[in-house]
Amino acid sequence: MTQAVEPAEYDVVVIGAGPVGENVADRARAAGLSAAIVESELIGGECSYWACMPSKALLRPVVARADARRVPGLAGAVQGPLDTAAVLAHRDTYASHWKDDGQAAWLEGVGVDIHRGHGRLTGPKAVTVTAPDGTERRLTARHAVAVCTGSRAVVPDLPGIDGARPWTSREATSAKEVPRRLVVVGGGVVGVEMATVWGALGAEITMLVRGKGLLPRMEPFAGELVAEALTDAEADIRTGVSVTSVQRSAPDGPVTVALDNGEQIEADEILFATGRAPRTDDLGLETVGLEPGSWFTVDDSCQVEGVPWLYAVGDVNHRALLTHQGKYQARIAGAAIAARAQGVPNLETGRWGAHAATADHAAVPQVVFTDPEAASVGLTLAEAEQAGHRVRAVDYDLASVAGSGLYADGYRGRARMIVDLDREILLGVTFVGPGIGELLHSATVAVAGEVPLDRLWHAVPAYPTISEIWLRLLETYRDGGS
Repeated sequence: MTQAVEPAEYDVVVIGAGPVGENVADRARAAGLSAAIVESELIGGECSYWACMPSKALLRPVVARADARRVPGLAGAVQGPLDTAAVLAHRDTYASHWKDDGQAAWLEGVGVDIHRGHGRLTGPKAVTVTAPDGTERRLTARHAVAVCTGSRAVVPDLPGIDGARPWTSREATSAKEVPRRLVVVGGGVVGVEMATVWGALGAEITMLVRGKGLLPRMEPFAGELVAEALTDAEADIRTGVSVTSVQRSAPDGPVTVALDNGEQIEADEILFATGRAPRTDDLGLETVGLEPGSWFTVDDSCQVEGVPWLYAVGDVNHRALLTHQGKYQARIAGAAIAARAQGVPNLETGRWGAHAATADHAAVPQVVFTDPEAASVGLTLAEAEQAGHRVRAVDYDLASVAGSGLYADGYRGRARMIVDLDREILLGVTFVGPGIGELLHSATVAVAGEVPLDRLWHAVPAYPTISEIWLRLLETYRDGGS
């Protein structure tokens, strides 16, 4: 028999305690509102334990070794294999050993009440939390409920998939041993990053990509340069192929992967990095007139269409499935919730307003932490042309910049900026090359700030750094090159 406990009322109730939910609750508290957060797993969410933090902790020694091997006088000192045990231990530390005490203490420290269990909407502004012991508690929100439950990896419904025990991003970032042979299905960010990690730790990598190349959401040269590096590292990349079935005949045996071209591949593990779905299946959306299992449709303040007290923030609204964008949305949504609760008559919901997540449309940054790194913000050339802008792509070889040669011998990389010819501002920038991840924020400022090119000309890059690429791109544009 389910036991109910005393109900509680708050100004704001947040479902999901990942980075997005934490930020919504924190912004509500900072504005003087009371807030509660509901979480069924670990406080800190996917990013902290199975995505951003563990994956980047795994990638850092891989990339650092690759960089060191390209530096004269240092290369000979780093020729041995990586210390796998130390790399995995480093990963475990950054995943907090899959314990959330620190994150829980932070939330409690800012005055947010934590309710552990599964949260479901049970009507307007009402959330029922079922705790692990089966007890239920009804939470009521005076002003807003924010759904911040994120997304989950999608595993295709293939013959044999249930018994094959495939990896998703969770298993790939938390595995305790290096598989001898790993098949990676998918050529997006998760696929290339995990191929980079486990290949460097000794696994034989086979990548199976349905499309024409890697990183299809970036400029084509990004995927090409990353593919070259993975191939140099002895990964077998096969494009234009699909998996038709998988089979693992014994619990500890190999997995056999059948392809649509008739081939079969045998591996020890198979990772499906083939997309994400919203975690909205069992949230009680039907009780407020919404479709369970679907992405939310929201405005720029992350308010759900047709349900003014409900907000959907982060992955669940499908605007930009990136932790930093979700946290950005959380700051916007938190400010909007507080303003509406305080009766502010006119919210700043126009372009670049305090209550509008404009960057989701115009200036989303992303870094892919492979070797080489790939980083982009804003629109690609194809996206800009499809949107009807009159644009020009300006390209430059990053290896020709003085700072890149000092960074590494044999540096390979490329940069592109997309110029709006009518307004003479940047719509997008892409960098590919070692060490360019930290260069991306300068591009993000230029795109989000809509900095005129004649003003950007006066932002002088320090010599000799890789950031001199800005001068070279602007010179190329001024001189009529492409």
